Amino acid sequence: MTTREELLQQSCQHQTQALSPEDISAALAALPDWTVEHGKLVCTYGFKDYHATIAFVNAIAPVIHQEDHHPVLLVSYNRCIVRTNTHSVNGGLSQNDFICAAKFDEVFLTQFS
Repeated sequence: MTTREELLQQSCQHQTQALSPEDISAALAALPDWTVEHGKLVCTYGFKDYHATIAFVNAIAPVIHQEDHHPVLLVSYNRCIVRTNTHSVNGGLSQNDFICAAKFDEVFLTQFS
């Protein structure tokens, strides 16, 4: 089983194979606020207002750039929905998705909660 702390210590690498359903289930155990919807890893972050929502987007932008793994961000007044998958594994989920999810959670927990 992968822990959140282990995910935080990793960096995204080029992936060529999607995770198995068993590996996905194990990784989800480390990230309780995330779910798999239509083959994508998804989390909704809530905020007090639009300013805080945009501040979160700006705070995770360096993580996205550094990891070179680019999620879809759906931004509204008081929430940001993050959806991620890995194109190099035919749109499935890879370890990179879970690494970034853990790092996004870390930003949220340390700066926005």
